[in-house]
Amino acid sequence: MTLGRPARKQRAPFGERLHDLRQRAGLSQREVAEKLGMSQRAYSHWERHPVALRPEQLWQLAQVLGVSLDELIAGEQMAARKRGPKSQLEQRMEAIAKLPRSTRQRIMAVLDAFIAQHNATS
Repeated sequence: MTLGRPARKQRAPFGERLHDLRQRAGLSQREVAEKLGMSQRAYSHWERHPVALRPEQLWQLAQVLGVSLDELIAGEQMAARKRGPKSQLEQRMEAIAKLPRSTRQRIMAVLDAFIAQHNATS
């Protein structure tokens, strides 16, 4: 199901993986963008250009596409190598990603303050 116009230039490796995972999930760019609360044009930029996404964006994206964070970031081969249960941090990050945006922003502010304080004392 290829819709839209084809890319004029080769995608970055992450953009290519994002494109393939989206198509495997049977979603259009517009559907993914709506689920992420952004415009289709902004999401399209993620697939076509190198981007630096925030951790919460990666978590949301993995959930929307129905893949693990490892598969989203490193691809199928790396995700298949992972063994054992999810760490407590991964479990908490997944729970945080499900919270409303305003709540996630408050949590990130607390974490940022804690990290800054820790770095200042180190």
